[in-house]
Amino acid sequence: MTILSAKNLTVDFPIYGMTQNRSIKKSFINIATGGILAKDASNKISIRALDDLTFEFKVGDRVGITGNNGSGKSTLLKVLAGIYEPTYGHIKTNGRITSMLGITLGMDNDSTGFDNIFLRGRIMGLRKDQIESILDEIVDFAGIGDFIHLPLRSYSTGMLMRLAFAVATSVEAEIILMDEWLSVGDADFVTKAKARLSQMVEKARLVVIASHDHQLIEDQCNIIINLQHGKLNSLIRK
Repeated sequence: MTILSAKNLTVDFPIYGMTQNRSIKKSFINIATGGILAKDASNKISIRALDDLTFEFKVGDRVGITGNNGSGKSTLLKVLAGIYEPTYGHIKTNGRITSMLGITLGMDNDSTGFDNIFLRGRIMGLRKDQIESILDEIVDFAGIGDFIHLPLRSYSTGMLMRLAFAVATSVEAEIILMDEWLSVGDADFVTKAKARLSQMVEKARLVVIASHDHQLIEDQCNIIINLQHGKLNSLIRK
């Protein structure tokens, strides 16, 4: 059964304030981003970050996205996560998407750890009663003790990541999106974090991960996508 598909997926980012010679603009943009220079219907200059991608993933697929910096890997993940809207084309999904991109997004430094669990939970699309049902488990897994009652500005970076990771992995995922294999928190937290993430990935109906680690992609994925300048260079299904 198809769980995620894209048809003619295209994403353009407009470039403002560039009125120099076109060849200069093209050289600058290609060096800076790896993107492709394009024009929209209004003849405005833009970067084509993703260019006419079409693909289909089924239940059980483990998809690896590869490519050089600027090839469109992170952009594709953000489009799948709903952070960016396609300029052209469309995406269809059949399942709850759990994004492991920016797991601290929406957290408030002036609010307590408890309050931030609810903030992140709502961003993830959970209802208040759903968050309450997993609250104790999140607090226990984060393992930050009484700091849960204090504002985030009093947390170390490791403590913040522990809490964010505990929330992000607290619900069973159907579709998981990752930019590199996530490893967070202090050294003594990494082992149980890896075990929890591996268990979550194993149960998921679909996993999409972008990585520079070719061995990880080869070992973990049955579909390997290679992007070049936003275009689909190859799609290999093993």
